[in-house]
Amino acid sequence: MFVRAGGGPGSGEAVGVVDVDGQETAEPGERRLPRVRGFAEWPGNSMAKQEGKALRDRVPRADHALLELDLSRPDATAAVEESSRGRIPELTPIRVGRMAATPFAFLRGSAGLMAHDLARTPMTRIVAQICGDAHAANFGLYGDARGGLVIDLNDFDETVLGPWEWDVKRLATSLVLAGREAGASEDICRQAAHGAVGAYRRTMRLLAKLPVLDAWNAIADEELVSHTDAHDLLGTLEQVAEKARSNTSGKFAAKSTEPTPDGGRRFVAAPPVLSRVPDEEAAAVAASLEQYAGTVSEDRLPLLARYAVHDVAFRVVGTGSVGTRSYVVLLLDHRGEALVLQVKEARPSALVPHLATAGFDTPKADHEGRRVVQGQKRMQVVSDILLGWTTVDGHPFQVRQFRNRKGSVDPAALSPDQLDDYGRMTGALLARAHSHCADPRLIAGYCGKNEELDEAIATFAVTYADRTEADHAELVAAVRAGRIAAETGI
Repeated sequence: MFVRAGGGPGSGEAVGVVDVDGQETAEPGERRLPRVRGFAEWPGNSMAKQEGKALRDRVPRADHALLELDLSRPDATAAVEESSRGRIPELTPIRVGRMAATPFAFLRGSAGLMAHDLARTPMTRIVAQICGDAHAANFGLYGDARGGLVIDLNDFDETVLGPWEWDVKRLATSLVLAGREAGASEDICRQAAHGAVGAYRRTMRLLAKLPVLDAWNAIADEELVSHTDAHDLLGTLEQVAEKARSNTSGKFAAKSTEPTPDGGRRFVAAPPVLSRVPDEEAAAVAASLEQYAGTVSEDRLPLLARYAVHDVAFRVVGTGSVGTRSYVVLLLDHRGEALVLQVKEARPSALVPHLATAGFDTPKADHEGRRVVQGQKRMQVVSDILLGWTTVDGHPFQVRQFRNRKGSVDPAALSPDQLDDYGRMTGALLARAHSHCADPRLIAGYCGKNEELDEAIATFAVTYADRTEADHAELVAAVRAGRIAAETGI
């Protein structure tokens, strides 16, 4: 479903969801065609920008600096324990250990806790397809169908229809924490957050002025550095791109598999990250690929049909994702060349209960894997051609290519001059992603031309970064006291 500007600011109603009716009476020489489900009625909402601007009376842009925590907020350890519920118990200490490493790592694993706090902040009620976890490390490079590299948001486990401000505030906060971890000054950290919001605002204004099709594909990767004035980041991006080109299924398979007597290959255990699974479990995962094939575009089926399934293994991934069920499936073509698919459990978005608190009507997903895949396709300009979903033993999963020439910038390793560039680049990418489902005219009208919103969210980001550091310290203390188990260095 797409969201529209009509029906009042941020109504979140579907575009043109009306029954096709008969011809209406037309003026002489004018043709009246029936309204068509899924399409907007002409003329479009020419007042969208003004409606967005009017929202400033109800939600002043300066109010986005506010953070008011209430007594319902769980402490850090309780929040981590709650977010681990339903995960594989023996893996949760790894997750806790990764979150305890740094405040930025804690933020990466605590999307639900931040959503709890964001639900109590000012919101315009303009609905977008949001990432839900738009921190600075969730942007990166990946391969397109023709072997090129694309840079965009690349993690959608928490994606859902929700308030655009939540993504922007999470991105800004993460830049402050990443900068602090890198040893940057407070002025640099705040400027990175300020720059990200400014780039978001300016990009949304640009997209609001373009024809719809041009806006959808705007800011091609070769224009991104120039558009965001991120020239100091260029060398780092080139290094990441060079490394990403060799980060393929074939390279992973060459390092992680061994030959079998029948001429095939199988995974070699490398605990605790990669482990072999019982035959029954492997068979269930392999069998689920039949359902997965039914979710992939039909024109990709002949491609998949040229591969045979050879092995399945369990692989621990990520920070926030640790403890979820995640498999790698080894496929080989007629030459023995490998394609590896990741079959990753899709849990309900951690944002959903907090969206309800904030007054957003978020219906339960019919399949969490489908939610992730559809959200990703809505937000990215180019997506993995083999994205799909399936069910294994009653659990929903998303399926995608593994090591699809993926590369990422570590924001906590950037120099101070690069951090500001990276903030502007990610802010622009986030605006483009949001504009695919929200009307950019509405958001641009609200954000405006001046830096009032930039200043407010930068202030929020610094305040929330302080709160995250306190949460991280609480978790570290709990680990040291033995209140919660953690494994480090994994």
